[in-house]
Amino acid sequence: MKRVLFAITIIAAAAVTAWGASPQELARLGKDLNYAGAGKAGNKDGTIPAWDGKDVPLPGWSLGKYRGDFWKFKNEKPLFFIDASNVDKYRDKLSPGQVQMIKQTKGYRMDVYPSHRNAGYPDWIEANIRKNAAGAAKLSKDGTDLLAADLPGILFPFPKDGSEIIWNFLMRYKGVGNEMPRTTTAVSPRPGSTEWLAPAGPQSTFYPWGKKGTNTLSKSHHLMYCIDFAYDSPPALAGQRIFICDYTNKDREAFFYFPGQRRVRRLPAYTYDAPQIGFENQYPLDTAWVFLGRPDRFDWKIIGKKEMYVPYNSFGMYDFRKKLHDVLQLKHLANESRRYELHRVWVVEATLKKGMRHTMPKRVYYFDEDTYLALVADQYDAKGGLWKVEEGYPIPIWELGGTLDHFPFVAYDLITGRYVCDQGTIGTGKDMRYHVDSNSPRFKADWYTGENLRAISER
Repeated sequence: MKRVLFAITIIAAAAVTAWGASPQELARLGKDLNYAGAGKAGNKDGTIPAWDGKDVPLPGWSLGKYRGDFWKFKNEKPLFFIDASNVDKYRDKLSPGQVQMIKQTKGYRMDVYPSHRNAGYPDWIEANIRKNAAGAAKLSKDGTDLLAADLPGILFPFPKDGSEIIWNFLMRYKGVGNEMPRTTTAVSPRPGSTEWLAPAGPQSTFYPWGKKGTNTLSKSHHLMYCIDFAYDSPPALAGQRIFICDYTNKDREAFFYFPGQRRVRRLPAYTYDAPQIGFENQYPLDTAWVFLGRPDRFDWKIIGKKEMYVPYNSFGMYDFRKKLHDVLQLKHLANESRRYELHRVWVVEATLKKGMRHTMPKRVYYFDEDTYLALVADQYDAKGGLWKVEEGYPIPIWELGGTLDHFPFVAYDLITGRYVCDQGTIGTGKDMRYHVDSNSPRFKADWYTGENLRAISER
């Protein structure tokens, strides 16, 4: 593994105070480093370009139009593809899970396109990042809790350990919220069957610290995010609704409304590797968005950096005009709907802490150096065997000023051959929407109480 990892600069203790990065490091932000702390220069081979900065759409784009039609590189063709016939040639730039998925899944292919480093931030977020780097962002000694930060903005552009990287991912800028008129949580059929699990309904997510300016955790109730999801199909689940709120310094709060009982239940254990209700144990809660929830059950270790083929600018996974199973095929997502590019990524290993339990005690994550997005993850079982591989599919979010984010993700079970795809709008006929600001009651903390869930569900 050492031969495929780049050497990374470990920040010497003498060069860093307890309050943040050194003055020399801070001076590099916005110069030879972008505001994620990544070098602006490309690689020596020219296969990874210099950092481009903020992506902007072609003229004519507005919310509700298919985003892929307005990307300036929409007419690019793949440079090459990776499949079972040539995967060994490229395995040093893939994760073990990606390699196994390619080898064992008939017809599965990765189309590799030119790379674009097109993630940026508005100036006011860059100011917050600089303050966080200087010491405004603080973790507890064990990395379990985020204690303070100036938000929104990257917390640790000079990460010293894996805890800082996972917190960068969890607290990435997403505006004050996101709305999807409808999303489908799909689980592929059991072996020998053609019957999908595909509950669907509207969803909103709320980030109280995401409004323009500088926001503190104390004024944001120490919330990471809150999620409101309501089932409208199939008929057996219609009317069920769940609120989930995760915090930077305490355990999750989750409330579930069961229409048959006309009651709201608090679910204190509905977190970590607990299976999502109604999905045949195929969907552990903390695998959503590649990782969801508090990172406190794991030790997070930086392994290094490497060049890797990862999902990037994957507009095909946001094409709400397509039918669901034009993209979600029996064994994998449609090849033409996924786009891969060569990027530098942080490799971070998460291992279960002593005394904790989890069905996947080892997990290896691959975080984009320009965004800290978790783009790929390999999940291992209790015996150390490779179990699942996940991918998240990012695009530039123009309404937020050019940052990248991903909502749709996939988790392939390499043992059973089944997969989960969630948080997408394919098949719904309507795009998602990120909000820079909003007065919607769904973007207020008091929406996410058990009492409110009961009130809005019993109407």
